[in-house]
Amino acid sequence: MNHPLDPASPIGVFDSGVGGLTVVRALMERLPFENILYFGDTARVPYGVKSVETIAHYTTQITEFLLERRVKLLIIACNTMAAVAAQVVRDLSPAPVLDVIEAGALAALAATRTRRIGVIGTPTTINSNAYSRAIHEIEPQTRIVSQACALFVPLVEEGWLDHPVTRLTAQEYLKPVLAERIDTLVLGCTHYPLIKPLLQEVCGPEVTLVDSAEAMAERAAALLTDLNLHNPGREAPEYHFFVTDVPLRFQSIGERFLGRSLSNVHVVKW
Repeated sequence: MNHPLDPASPIGVFDSGVGGLTVVRALMERLPFENILYFGDTARVPYGVKSVETIAHYTTQITEFLLERRVKLLIIACNTMAAVAAQVVRDLSPAPVLDVIEAGALAALAATRTRRIGVIGTPTTINSNAYSRAIHEIEPQTRIVSQACALFVPLVEEGWLDHPVTRLTAQEYLKPVLAERIDTLVLGCTHYPLIKPLLQEVCGPEVTLVDSAEAMAERAAALLTDLNLHNPGREAPEYHFFVTDVPLRFQSIGERFLGRSLSNVHVVKW
């Protein structure tokens, strides 16, 4: 390791766009004294349709950018990046690395009673089988039902969080998943926590929803405790948001995800 990790250093969180701000929001609530650097690759989103090589290349660039800023922990908040490039980040980083898929898989296994777990996500995340692999590595007897939900991301970004169209879409996507009598559903995309109440209504009270943003905040808190890396300072933390483009409606969508105003936004030009 080239330099010892400094407890006062920030946590680095990155994503292909704004979705990872749900992870930042959960971290802010769970770890209120930690400084956070967020990187959203807003110029090149969506990653879900790109090749594995391209995603790995972009992920390397972003990882190096955050490591130059001496982060003490790296969090891959993008399910697509975590699905295809988590190892790339681990190979580069002297700091510990957490990814949303591992966090979601562990939380799902802790929640399920019947070992029948549903996973919803973008087509790339679902096609990568990353959640199934992560869950089966720990508990091979689990039955996993996966469903790609391509329309949820645009509906969430449109702000249709409790809208008849979103409800109908959810009923359609979840019909085959619920038919398998799951008792736990992993929200395998950082956009989905925003429609959690609607998804819970569609699934019914007997299905536990696993929010990978919340799961990640718990994992991060536990890791900082294990490594004795909690920020010793008790003043208000600094939050900085790096983006590669400021797209239309970025502020309003970002603030919806973050649950508060979005300031300290810096545009990075590669």
